[in-house]
Amino acid sequence: MSCWTARTVLLVTFVVLLIHQGSQHSVASASPTPFEDYSEEKKGPVPVNESEIGELVNVSRLKEDLQKGLDQLKSDYMKHLSLRSASGSIENLQVDFEGETYTLQEIAQIGRKGPQLIVVNLSSFPTVMKDVLKALNDSGMGLNPQQDGTTIFIPVPKVTKEYRESLAKNAKTLFQKFKDHSRDIQNKYIREVKKKEKEVSSDLAHSVQQQIHSMAELYVSEGEKVMITKQNELLGKD
Repeated sequence: MSCWTARTVLLVTFVVLLIHQGSQHSVASASPTPFEDYSEEKKGPVPVNESEIGELVNVSRLKEDLQKGLDQLKSDYMKHLSLRSASGSIENLQVDFEGETYTLQEIAQIGRKGPQLIVVNLSSFPTVMKDVLKALNDSGMGLNPQQDGTTIFIPVPKVTKEYRESLAKNAKTLFQKFKDHSRDIQNKYIREVKKKEKEVSSDLAHSVQQQIHSMAELYVSEGEKVMITKQNELLGKD
């Protein structure tokens, strides 16, 4: 092969390689990056059409169940999470005992021993001691009850920064309980829809399930706003 022929072959090969690399670069540029997200979350929540939901479940009952959970959260915050809650709401603390619910003042004698100590006497109803202690510990009031026989001594916490932070943390715990409750309600009604899937179009069944989820999320979002407001109040923020 002559010198000129060899040079020509090398030149053509070089040009072909350049063209090939350029085409690959163009294809790569046109393709989406692996980090782009095309998930449904970008579309936002599914709009709620109560008439459509009503074709498969009782909308009024669904909304009522969700609202009860939200109202309970607000009630728990008002009763148990104020800076004076330890001394102000002990009497109305709910105690579950053998399938029934009682207020603490119905089953115990409540008094004071100085401004910083509450005394709960259960001598007339000693079998409920375990349940009362559980109610006090789970109340979200940041209490530290101490048992002595049939008597419970409850020191009233001083309003310190740590106490405020403890109550704010308890506000989040109660919100999470409300959130889980809302999820349970959502799943209950979605199960109702699933039972009717063979009776209606798959599109309708799928749409209603998504809308039930969206409706539950609206209540959870409202509950989160209530929690943030309460936390700011407890921490002394504007």
